[in-house]
Amino acid sequence: MRFVLASWGSRGDVEPCVAVGRQLLCRGHEVRMAVPPDLVGFAESAGLAAVAYGLERQAWLDAHRNFWTCFFGSFWRIQELRRLWREVWEPRTQCRGDMSTTLTSLADGADLLFTGLVYQELAANVAEYYDIPLATLHYFPIRANGQLLSFLPAPLGRFVMTVVDWLSWRAEKKFEDVQRRELGLPKATGPAARGIAERGSLEIQGYDEVCFPGLAAEWAKFDGLRPFVGALTMELPTDADEEVASWIAAGTPPIFFGFGSMPVESAADTLAMISAACAQLGERALVCAGWSDFSGVPRFEHVKVVGAVSYAAIFPACRAVVHHGGAGTTATGLRAGVPTLILSTDLDQTLWGARVKRLKVGTARRFSRTTQESLVADLRTILAPHYVARAREFATRMSKSADSVAAAADLMEDFARLRHVG
Repeated sequence: MRFVLASWGSRGDVEPCVAVGRQLLCRGHEVRMAVPPDLVGFAESAGLAAVAYGLERQAWLDAHRNFWTCFFGSFWRIQELRRLWREVWEPRTQCRGDMSTTLTSLADGADLLFTGLVYQELAANVAEYYDIPLATLHYFPIRANGQLLSFLPAPLGRFVMTVVDWLSWRAEKKFEDVQRRELGLPKATGPAARGIAERGSLEIQGYDEVCFPGLAAEWAKFDGLRPFVGALTMELPTDADEEVASWIAAGTPPIFFGFGSMPVESAADTLAMISAACAQLGERALVCAGWSDFSGVPRFEHVKVVGAVSYAAIFPACRAVVHHGGAGTTATGLRAGVPTLILSTDLDQTLWGARVKRLKVGTARRFSRTTQESLVADLRTILAPHYVARAREFATRMSKSADSVAAAADLMEDFARLRHVG
């Protein structure tokens, strides 16, 4: 069978699609990928054929971080929020036509089209045009439910999510109408999420059911079309793993700090804060630079800075993990059985931070509101014995990465075959 997988966003958005694509390729299927231009090489390194899809992501990610920092910290600055939102929004809308053309060409003759969450409506329209099965991947429960916004009564939470979905659709409707007109499809009459569900699409939940107790029962009416598979991570080794493992073994287990694809505004200030907080607690720190530039900043004896490291290999050897709250990184920390501190920079990460707190396996705070004092207090909280024990126990109920990827591939194969026979 022929599978086309489209994903746009950060490395955390794209890696799950690459993981599933590699699994399908190993099973003998033809797989084509559409990913951001600066991640084509990443997909190709996994043995997959890939084409550029949309704009390069780093400038957009910086704008995305700045908007949510302002939103959570200075929501009353309406003019500033509007300016920052334009910086987020305009690049996304400018490339839609080219993305639609790319995906339409790629999906011709496909048995199934698989898409990540960003630009799902674009992929859904292409699938409708060819009348082929559509599968979507969700990194948290984005469809209306009473579990995600747990600080609200369940009916109100579902209502709020429905309204947000409708408002998002209204904001994008004119761009979607253009694409649908070019494809010869009628105008959309409602949000993409509603259309995706009404077409009987497969909506794979790329996180563990145990993270959202009660959600499976709430979605039972969808008759297996919203299955939970766990986080789809590749657990790739890096050149630094052996050196980092030796450094860990030479002393006490460190606290891990990492910020993923969202660069910190000041690497020097961030490293100084981490160093001071860990020195006050008598802890060592392992800092993964990710997309942040830590070159040229002062070094500290109890702090090791690395460019990249395998989270799956290193997290179990750490006392705790502190990170931005990406879905994949959060799942890897939960699987490792160590307590988590999420210092979020956007809305999705904030929601995962709230979930970690609710599960009592860690705590969370906005990165922009983090100080040395708050960092010390938060680390003391999650290093308490009951948090450590809870994290260790919770890990026993998490899926394994290889099992999650295999389950997602199974679902896609079965769904494509079923729809093909039908």
